[in-house]
Amino acid sequence: MTLKQLTNMEECVYFTNRTIGNGKIKAWVIKELCPKCNKALMSKPRDPKTGKPKIRAIEYACPECHYQIEKEEYEDSLTINVQYTCPFCAFQGEIQVPFKRRKIQRINEETRKKETVDVIRFKCQKCNRDIDITKKMK
Repeated sequence: MTLKQLTNMEECVYFTNRTIGNGKIKAWVIKELCPKCNKALMSKPRDPKTGKPKIRAIEYACPECHYQIEKEEYEDSLTINVQYTCPFCAFQGEIQVPFKRRKIQRINEETRKKETVDVIRFKCQKCNRDIDITKKMK
C-alpha cells in the first residue's frame, strides 16, 4: 500500500514525528476537497486582519464556495497515514486508519496515577500489538 505523501504543510491537518520506546512513528492527515464544490481544500477560516488561520475555530470552511462544516464531523471523516517502526518487534510498515481519537486510561509514569488520554490506536501488521499515538499533553 502506498500512502499519500505531503508536498507542503499547508495541505496538512495534523502531523507528528515521534519516537516511542525503540520505535518511530511519522503520522499525517491530509485535508480533503470541499464536499460541495470539489474545487478547494477545506481549511479553518482565516482572520481578516492577519490572513492567518484561526487556530481555535470550531468549523472548517471552503475558501471557494464558503461551505462550512463542524470541526468534529470533518475530522472524523479523515484518514491518518502512518509510517512506523514497531517498538515491540522492530517491523517497519505503513498503514492508513480513520482519524478518530479515542479515550483510554493509562497510568502516568511520573505520578503513578490513572489518567485518561486521547489516542489514535492501530495494530502492528506483524505482531498485532496495539500502538498508540497520544495527543500531546501540556
